[in-house]
Amino acid sequence: MGLSLPPFLSVRVMEKALAFEAQCKAQGGVPAQMRRALMRIAEGDTREAIPPSSMTLRPGAHLVREWNGRTYQVEVLEKGFRIDGQTWPSLSALARHITGTNWSGPRFFGLTKKGRQAT
Repeated sequence: MGLSLPPFLSVRVMEKALAFEAQCKAQGGVPAQMRRALMRIAEGDTREAIPPSSMTLRPGAHLVREWNGRTYQVEVLEKGFRIDGQTWPSLSALARHITGTNWSGPRFFGLTKKGRQAT
């Protein structure tokens, strides 16, 4: 492919990238619509790049959100969401736990148009 890597890329990031590539090969890869959206984002497109219909969360996916200086990584489960070994029934319940206030979980994690604009 002839891809040149930035010199500051850490070993940990490369491990994650290789794991992602292996997962894509094993499970059929990323849907074409999502690949196009990711390419537009990578190219600096500031318009709404990911259509809402492509935001289906599948078990095994991970959501990452920084809040008040801490990074939260959430695993999507068949029924619920897991963070720090604890399972939550909804993203909204999880967002409420993280922030201490009532939040729309999809908005907090940037899965809605409004949420993506705010983060």
